[in-house]
Amino acid sequence: MSDLSPPDPVRRILHIDMDAFYASIEQRDDPSLRGKPVAVGRGEARGVVAAASYEARRYGVRSAMPSTMAKRRCPELIFVKPRFEIYRAVSAQIHDVFARYTPLIQPLSLDEAYLDVTDHLGAYGSATEIAQAIRADIRAETGLTASAGVSYNRFLAKLASEQKKPDGLFVITPRQGPAFAASLPVECFHGIGPATARKMHALGIRTGADLRACADGMLKARFGSSASFYAGISRGIDHRPVNPDRQRKSIGTETTFDRDIASQDEMFAALERIAQKLWASCDKRHLTGRTVTVKVKYTDFRIVTRARSLSDPVSSEKDLLTSAGTALETLFPLSRPVRLLGVTLSALLAQDQATERTQLALFDTC
Repeated sequence: MSDLSPPDPVRRILHIDMDAFYASIEQRDDPSLRGKPVAVGRGEARGVVAAASYEARRYGVRSAMPSTMAKRRCPELIFVKPRFEIYRAVSAQIHDVFARYTPLIQPLSLDEAYLDVTDHLGAYGSATEIAQAIRADIRAETGLTASAGVSYNRFLAKLASEQKKPDGLFVITPRQGPAFAASLPVECFHGIGPATARKMHALGIRTGADLRACADGMLKARFGSSASFYAGISRGIDHRPVNPDRQRKSIGTETTFDRDIASQDEMFAALERIAQKLWASCDKRHLTGRTVTVKVKYTDFRIVTRARSLSDPVSSEKDLLTSAGTALETLFPLSRPVRLLGVTLSALLAQDQATERTQLALFDTC
């Protein structure tokens, strides 16, 4: 792991990230909200912040924060209900902008994506000029701002996009990459979560430079198959391509109850509503799957999951509900009341593929 040079040939990767996407759309569409702390989500006692404006973030308000905590941190916080159909429509506009510049687009969510422009510079002199053009198009066509990172791999491009938020652009060149990675705390590295960061801290690994100094054998022993990735990013090396065909891994729906639920009848009534909503979402995307996972969050915020892997893909809403119900039954009697219930379908495949497989299976038994 002594080679600090970037991969050859050098790629030109952009990471485009919209600024406070949901909240910015709400402020754009309602001028009375501009310049004020805004949270998208339910403001009730059981609500959760889905997104926060930069004005709200100055008070420490963050996504996934309970609404009550957000209100304590920012008493002037204004809650607005999410309008996901609007967010999806604006996201489609933004992705149309991306497609003008390169076909190699890997969406990460509604509001961010990687773009590989290595072979698609066109009339532009550099990837930086393309990033500037994309940001200008987005502002002109949506009235929103985007931040951009430009570098020679995905890891550094994503880090770069965070350096001058909001409405900024930052470039990390191949010459700068290894030193930039070495200077960062490991908890800033995408791919190193809080638990892994704590484990690294316990080993005296606090920066990219510390990580780089570790022997390969030690990293392998402590972090298994992830060791080579960690060693690489500490040197500014990331060989992962921008994958425009990246498949969705799961699709899920959950609900936070207005009051704690403790009875089996109430839980299964809620599960039926969730399964109906989830299957409608699957139908819309023409997807199904073979693994059904039920998620429960208790009143003490402890989360448990129960999964069922099926031999055949889920074929209907009734099939989904049956599998989810079987998984949920294993949690009774409940150890304490429940505040949230969710269902996720994974091991996804297209519904037409599932139908073909079922037909082939039936044919084979004839």
